[in-house]
Amino acid sequence: MTRQLNLDDIQGNVTRGYGRFSFPFARYFFLHIEDPEAGRKFVDKVRGKVTTAARWTPETKPKVTLNIGFTFMGLLQLELPTRTLQSLPDEFIDGMKARAHILGDRDPTQTHVGDSEWCRHWDPLWRNNRTGNGEDVHIWISMNAQLAAEGSDTPHSDLEKQTQWLRSLCDELDQKVRILATNGQSGEDEYQSASAILADIGGYKVPTAKEHFGFTDGIGDPVFEGQYPDEQVPDVVKGRGKWMSPERGWEPLATGEFLLGYPDESQELAPTAVPQNFMHNGSFLVYRKLHENVGSFREVMAAEAETYAATMDVSREEAEETLKAKMVGRWSDGVPLAKVPTYAEWKAFRKERGFEDPNPEKAALALSRYLRSPAASDFRFADDMKGYKCPMGSHLRRVNTRDYLDPLNQADSDNPDATTQLNKRRRILRRGLPYGSATLGTGDDTTEQGIAFMVVCANIFRQFEFIQQQWIQYSLDFNLGNTTCPLLGNHEHHKRHVIPSDPESGKQPYIMNRLKTFVETRGGDYFFLPSMTALRMMAMGIVDPT
Repeated sequence: MTRQLNLDDIQGNVTRGYGRFSFPFARYFFLHIEDPEAGRKFVDKVRGKVTTAARWTPETKPKVTLNIGFTFMGLLQLELPTRTLQSLPDEFIDGMKARAHILGDRDPTQTHVGDSEWCRHWDPLWRNNRTGNGEDVHIWISMNAQLAAEGSDTPHSDLEKQTQWLRSLCDELDQKVRILATNGQSGEDEYQSASAILADIGGYKVPTAKEHFGFTDGIGDPVFEGQYPDEQVPDVVKGRGKWMSPERGWEPLATGEFLLGYPDESQELAPTAVPQNFMHNGSFLVYRKLHENVGSFREVMAAEAETYAATMDVSREEAEETLKAKMVGRWSDGVPLAKVPTYAEWKAFRKERGFEDPNPEKAALALSRYLRSPAASDFRFADDMKGYKCPMGSHLRRVNTRDYLDPLNQADSDNPDATTQLNKRRRILRRGLPYGSATLGTGDDTTEQGIAFMVVCANIFRQFEFIQQQWIQYSLDFNLGNTTCPLLGNHEHHKRHVIPSDPESGKQPYIMNRLKTFVETRGGDYFFLPSMTALRMMAMGIVDPT
């Protein structure tokens, strides 16, 4: 039996990625607290609507969810005790803006003196954050909605009703807690809207797992103890937990990697503030708006595909699909290179699995079933140490290294006994949805589109910031020098991605050398996700650290 959690005390977005639970629309609100007393009244009203992690039945599944988080400045404005505030983790106190150098959001060759306008491309909401000018972000509220009806492209009407409830609550409090309506590049949006990319099958709209570059996203989210009912664990944990040994297989990660107050993978407790029951069953959330330069991506892929096709003597179609897969680690439909490494094998796999059924509805259903199955996540990398199947520098291999970094691995030989003992300390729960048009393949670099990216983890520094700094923006752990992630990395100075080739194939390695920065941050911050108990303590003003 895995750990039993008090799911009624935990916010629902910790245990669920709502997009996978048929909530393809979202609105993300950011609010400012003018007056501490009004702030506590606001929390008291909102906590009654918060969606918890309690398991749903068809009758209890909501049409719209609601969750809430607070920045450090928000907790300060709510007048939490100094002893509680000062013992919060440093990175949470700093906030994302102050950590820009660590995260690769600023040019590493520039100092503040030479780059004082470094965040000029951020949304006004985030440019004005942490300036003390009355526009600081204190509260994050998310609402995720189901479809109005199967096959439609609109959210359930309860989303607008709940939005109006939030507006009315701010009015009741004389706008002493107010929505910061400065989202988007124009700075004129009341909230950050988000939506899954919708496929059109004969006029019937179907939410997909695609993002704006055309990749299939959000497949292998981690599984931790207590997250799922015992009977579901043997299936869902495959490829999403920690690999222990051939005898033990995959096991759920320790609860303390994602929830505060529980032992993590080192049998330690993540740093928290006092009193202990204030942070128990809480977690941290990273909100990060990631803009996608779709025009640059298409331009680079077209140029690289032309060269690759000529060099490898393959068709242009095969060249482009292969290059995309070698950048990400999965084919564009989500099939992992680690299991289906070549273009010919991928085409055969798609046919065998029914992904190319002439009936588009049947094809979409077959793909959806596969992506939800253990087969899409159950693989490792220590049987491919040279990266012939999946390049060492690919996005997938960087953000979830699996058993690739086992200390006993050797760069020139495979290790069937490798485990995930290093990787299990660097896992993050991914949340969020694409923003921009719900139609795939539109726009250019100036089009407002990307991913409202969110991470849930117990230790922002050890988990999110480590991955972002060491594995996305550097490559020393992968013996690839200063190259960066081909998809998410900053390519102002490093523009290469190396694709190894098995000598037995008779082909040379291929080096992509025209990479541009395809993904840019438009702002964000770090939030504390309190438990229901902590929300009550905050609302009543009874957080007592003594």
